[in-house]
Amino acid sequence: MRYAVVIEKAGDNYAAYVPDLPGCIATAATLEEAEREIASAIRFHLDGLAEDGIAVPAPVSQARFMEV
Repeated sequence: MRYAVVIEKAGDNYAAYVPDLPGCIATAATLEEAEREIASAIRFHLDGLAEDGIAVPAPVSQARFMEV
């Protein structure tokens, strides 16, 4: 599956979250670390859902860059 991820600059670090997986978040000091951490958080989150017998949400969110 392919989930949309939002990564925001948050002061001195970066925060990432997955709109389709509420509660799936990560923070890190660099953008690269944030990308690695959110990938790990997604796997952990999906494993937890499976262990609890909860259906994995389908990825439906999309992201686009808009020129303004």
